[in-house]
Amino acid sequence: MKKKLTLGSILFFIYTLAIAQTAVPPALYIKADDINDALQKSATERENMAVGTISNGDDYRINLIRRTSAAGAIVHEEGMELHFIIEGAGTLVTGGIVVRPADGGRANIAQGLARRVTVGDAVLIPEGTPHQYIAVEGTINYLEVRF
Repeated sequence: MKKKLTLGSILFFIYTLAIAQTAVPPALYIKADDINDALQKSATERENMAVGTISNGDDYRINLIRRTSAAGAIVHEEGMELHFIIEGAGTLVTGGIVVRPADGGRANIAQGLARRVTVGDAVLIPEGTPHQYIAVEGTINYLEVRF
């Protein structure tokens, strides 16, 4: 009987260790009001584009972007980027090459693919890929995730 009790205690101890978990911090939660406040503040600092920062870490950036007009071409040499359209529509060009005018004006994309994007669309832009919103239909809002 003593052997069974000892064996049972050992098995219970091993089982307890196997299911024991270390507590982890809770998920990051950002209130909509805080994102919108950041978006409104940013709109006063930039022309035609506002950024509501959700969270920026060492390996990622998550922002809510609001564009009210077309913009110049950009390329992020490091990190992939996801645009998830949550409001409005526009035309996004990706790929091709960036052409910078001699007079220092807005850069544009040559030989890229233009697509109309609207609510619910997702665009994954690989690292080093030129991209540019060449048209905005009123306002376009999208969740931007860079990683």
